[in-house]
Parts: sequence; C-alpha cells; structure tokens
Amino acid sequence: MWSSLEGKSVLVTGGSKGIGKGIAKGFAEQGAYVAVVARRERDAEQCAGEIRNSGGKAKAFQGDVSDLSSMNRLAFDVADAFGGIDILCANAGIFPNASLETMTGNEWDAVMNTNAKGTLFTLQACLPYLKQAEFGRIIVTSSITGPVTGYAGWAHYGASKAAQLGFMRSAALELAKYQITINAVMPGNIRTEGLDNLGEGYLQGMAASIPLKRLGSVEDIAHAALFLSSKEAGFITGQTVIVDGGQTIPESLEAFG
Repeated sequence: MWSSLEGKSVLVTGGSKGIGKGIAKGFAEQGAYVAVVARRERDAEQCAGEIRNSGGKAKAFQGDVSDLSSMNRLAFDVADAFGGIDILCANAGIFPNASLETMTGNEWDAVMNTNAKGTLFTLQACLPYLKQAEFGRIIVTSSITGPVTGYAGWAHYGASKAAQLGFMRSAALELAKYQITINAVMPGNIRTEGLDNLGEGYLQGMAASIPLKRLGSVEDIAHAALFLSSKEAGFITGQTVIVDGGQTIPESLEAFG
C-alpha cells in the first residue's frame, strides 16, 4: 500500500504487544525492517519471531524508554543492525489505575517517566540517525484519554498523554529544519489482548458508545501510523489523528438518533 516504506528502518517502542505489536507487524507487511523494542527482550523476540515467520524482517531489542543511556545504546544497536533509523514509533506506555485520593508521587512519576519523558528520551536517542534519513518520521502514540476525554483512575495517564501532544507541537518546529516530521495518533477503545479477559458483555458495552458500533483494532492504528510515516505524508507535521470510530463525537447516547 505504501511503497515508500519498503526497505526503511523502523524502531517501535512497546512493540511486543497490543498497539505496538500491531504497528510493528503493519510496517513489516510494507517491507520495512522492524526493530521491536520492549523492556524484556524475550517479549520482543516473540513478536519479532512472528513477523519473521510471516515473511517479514524484524529483530528484537531490549530497552527502557525512561533511561536515556538505555535508549542511546538501543538506537546505536538498531542503526548498526539496519544501517540507520528512518522512522521512530514512540509507542511505549503504561496505564495503571490509581484514584486521586490514593495516588502517590511515585505512581505519578512512574507514568510520566515512561509515557512523557520516555518520548523525549527515545526521540533524543534516535535523532542523530533520523537526521541522516532520506525522510525522517516520528509517530507518537497518544490517546483520546487526557487530550480529549477523561477516565476515572487515569488522571496521571491522561496528563501524560496530553503532555505528549504539547511536546510534539514544539518538537515539530525544531525538527522541521531537518525535514523530519512528527505527528501523533490518538487511539480510542482498541481491542487488544489485554481486553479479552474482560468478557464479551463488557466489550459490547464499550462498543455501544462508539458510532461505528465496534472496538477499534490494532490494525486501525497501524494504518494511521503507516500513512503518517510515508513519503506521501511529508507535508504533515505537528498534527493529531484521532482513530476512535467516532467515539468522541456524540455528547450522549441519545445523540445517535
């Protein structure tokens, strides 16, 4: 679908499961070389192995996005293995639940360190290689939660996702001189392996609030990331793409008509 992605080197953080895994597989299907990054290399290897078994090109890497030295080492290893880094998908994120009354400073910091500071460190580590690419691309996985909507128990998560967007817009201005674009994908309710244990009734209830009457798939997010990473999207930077089946549009269930 996107021939300009063939042969490109793509680094996907949080790539071993969920949305990250879907993004990694999507790039591999377009002929890219995919670096699957996770905190545990065995998790990354499982995804990379699935990609290779399907005929794609992928390699597993271990990295901690909240540790700049870890990301510097990772970026060097990926560039050495694939001859550079063309596309960065800053997807790693955590979403623990904590109420406002009980949330500790350590719980707040853990989320911000991974979701917000992790985006900064990943970009900093990959930037020297992105500057050498034919066309550098950065895709940030944000969320509708925080920038658009709220969810009880996720105040720290929502704050981190809103922070990513503020970061992205200023970063777009600094990166423009290198012809590097940075954009964000904002998923709504996406069906990942983490939701399968909640039961079909719960999933149907979630889908009821979505105009398209289904949960999104990881492939839906991957398709948005693929477009924004393509050569054809070269005049788009500092922008957000909400992928939520219209979830954020109705003001109530009665608005469906």
